[in-house]
Formats: sequence, C-alpha cells, structure tokens
Amino acid sequence: MDMTEPNKFETHSYALHKKGMGEALRGEVRVNESMRKHISWRVGGEAQRVYIPADLNDLIQFMRVLPKGEPVYMVGLGSNLLVRDGGVRGTLILLHMRLKGLNLEEQSSDGGLIYTEAGVSCAKVARYAAVHGLAGAEFLAGIPGTVGGALTMNAGCYGSETWDIVENVQMIGRAGQLQVRNHKDFTIDYRHVALRPGFGSVGSEEWFVGGWFRLKSGEVAASRKRIKELLSHRIESQPLSLPNAGSVFRNPPGDHAARLIEASGLKGFCIGGAMVSTKHANFIVNANNATATDIEMVIVALRRMVKERTGVELIQEVRIIGEAK
Repeated sequence: MDMTEPNKFETHSYALHKKGMGEALRGEVRVNESMRKHISWRVGGEAQRVYIPADLNDLIQFMRVLPKGEPVYMVGLGSNLLVRDGGVRGTLILLHMRLKGLNLEEQSSDGGLIYTEAGVSCAKVARYAAVHGLAGAEFLAGIPGTVGGALTMNAGCYGSETWDIVENVQMIGRAGQLQVRNHKDFTIDYRHVALRPGFGSVGSEEWFVGGWFRLKSGEVAASRKRIKELLSHRIESQPLSLPNAGSVFRNPPGDHAARLIEASGLKGFCIGGAMVSTKHANFIVNANNATATDIEMVIVALRRMVKERTGVELIQEVRIIGEAK
C-alpha cells in the first residue's frame, strides 16, 4: 500500500486544532507507524496515521477534526487484532492507558457500581472491584485486553461474559459527541454486540469509551482468591510465553474450537513462523518471526481443514484489517 500521499494531519503533538474551536489537541500524532509494537502478535504493517489521545476530552476534540469519511479504528492492547502486512489506511486511535478513568460511583450493602473508561485493562478492573469488596468481575482477570475491546465483542471466559455485568455504556460518535446507552439499545450475543437498527453501528459510527459495571457485594479475600485461581489456570493452559492474540475462533454451540482443531490433528500446524499452539489449539502463536500473512494463512487453513474433517464451520473472533502486501 502506498503510504506516501500527503497527510491530512500535522505530524507532531499539540499542532492540531479546528478553526474557531480555540482548543488545540494535546495528544500525539504518528505517521506511517508500524503496528508490530501495538499488536499482541507482534506482526503487521504500518498504520497511515496513529493518534494517542491525552484523555477523553482530547479524544472528543480529535474526533471533531477528523475528515469526513476517514476510516477510524479504536485499539486497546491489540490482543484481538491482526493488521495485514500491507498496512492500513485511515487512523488508528490507541486508547490503552490514555482513557484510564476508574471510579467507584456507588456502594451499598447489596453491591456497587464501577465506572471504567475504555483504555483500562480488564485485569485492572477485576482487581479494583475485588479491593472494594465487589464480586462478579473476577473473570475479567482472564481477558487479555481493555474494557473497550471487551465491550465491543462481549468478551468472556470461565462461564461469564462482559455484558453480564454492564448497566450502561458511554460511546463517542464521529463528530465527537458522547452518548450514554443501555442494554435496550443493543443486540447482545456470544462474542457479538451490535446497536439495534436506527441507532448507528458499533465500530464505524460509534465506539465505546466507557462503561458502568453493576456488581454484587462480596468478600475481598474470596474475590482475590478467585482471581488468583483464574490467573493460575490461564498460565497453565495458555501459551503465554509466545506472542498470540488469545482465542482465534469462537466456540461452536455445545463444543470447543480447541477440541475440534486438536481432533483434526492440527496442533503444531505451521505456515512460515505462525504455528497452532501445542498447548492450546485455539491459539495461533508467533513462533519464529511470523508475518501477518503467515497468521492469516493459518487461520484460513484451519477453517478449511476443520470443516473438511469435522463438518463444523469455525467462526473467527480475531478482527483482521488492512491490505495484503
């Protein structure tokens, strides 16, 4: 992909502002930024532009100056994303540790309400809830991403899902407007969240920037113990020593993608430097300087061979963006 066309944005911090707005942006603009260090697989081409907001107010200002039709992608820890080797046009906005607000807004003998911005890691929310004697968020410790990503895909593990505990969410639109929404505005399913018809769409017109989690009262010691157990299980069962993006495929109804891949004899299957983990078959690891193309080819091959050998069509969880090299 040709990334040499003139940029619509300045290439340094603090320079951007909308004429007549009177407030300069405080974040950082990067041009032709390699996504290798921003994607958990440690692969991928360049983003035409990256914006790292200073905070939510700065992100609002940035959205207001985006050219109409500019492709926009919100990225947290990059743990459920593959950027193709040819790179991606448009702007990727990095939220991790920038949208970092985390507050206890209500607490009573029955439970409490936590507000967290989209750039906070799921594990941090789990620990925060436990410290405040709130139960129900412990499973978030097992999700290797941020709140924004968890809200977008209804991430879950160990029998619980993000939207089980969501009361309301805050979203940002293309023009920088904030909107509080609740369950009735969404269709929520396994690893799928969509705004109902007439409300817009998640990820192209509106993006999650925060959420309110309603939790029950619990015991600090019990919640901490549960988090420790979940993290131990994750360490034992997942290939955390190699770059990966977590589960690649959704679990089919009544079954597990890992079981189907293993039953098809595909543990250890490789293309280039990308390999199906021998520890957990629903993980593809960067075993030896893999490219994004290697990983995508493994994904395609797994879907084809599992379908041929088991009759089950695997559906990928991982989002793939950009252009082939």
